[in-house]
Amino acid sequence: MEQKQPKGPFCQSCGMPMEKPEDFGTNAGGSKNDDYCKFCYQNGQFTDPDITMEQMIEKVAGFMSEMKIMPEDQIKEITEGFIPKLKRWQNK
Repeated sequence: MEQKQPKGPFCQSCGMPMEKPEDFGTNAGGSKNDDYCKFCYQNGQFTDPDITMEQMIEKVAGFMSEMKIMPEDQIKEITEGFIPKLKRWQNK
């Protein structure tokens, strides 16, 4: 059975697919931010500015596990490969 790829764009902090207008974060003036989701970025600032990349990997893996998106043994491997490639973590 073929696995369906989520539609992008993806949050450049947590990797969440942003498919609907309400999924996007907001800039300081209230306009839509194209890079980050509403959970990571609001009013021009990260909602959790001090989170480390390792903590984000754990957070996303926990969320995916709760949603039963895929087997748990695959979740950690995927998040560890995907999250570090996102814009927020490139220069960390």
